[in-house]
Amino acid sequence: MPRYEFRCRECGTSFEVSRPMAESGAPASCPQGHGDTVKLLSAVAVGGTRAAPAPAAQGGGGGGCCGGGCCG
Repeated sequence: MPRYEFRCRECGTSFEVSRPMAESGAPASCPQGHGDTVKLLSAVAVGGTRAAPAPAAQGGGGGGCCGGGCCG
């Protein structure tokens, strides 16, 4: 279940709430009992490896290849 981060505008407390995506926009109450909260935008980290850059084109002109032949 996704976790959403909120901040209370009254006391400044940040907190997380686990809820279904269908309820992601629903208001959340502060753990201190305040109702004036705002949902924060969180960055998402995705695991995996970084892809290597594509190798540079070989063979002169630098115009790229089209239709199997090099354009120059």
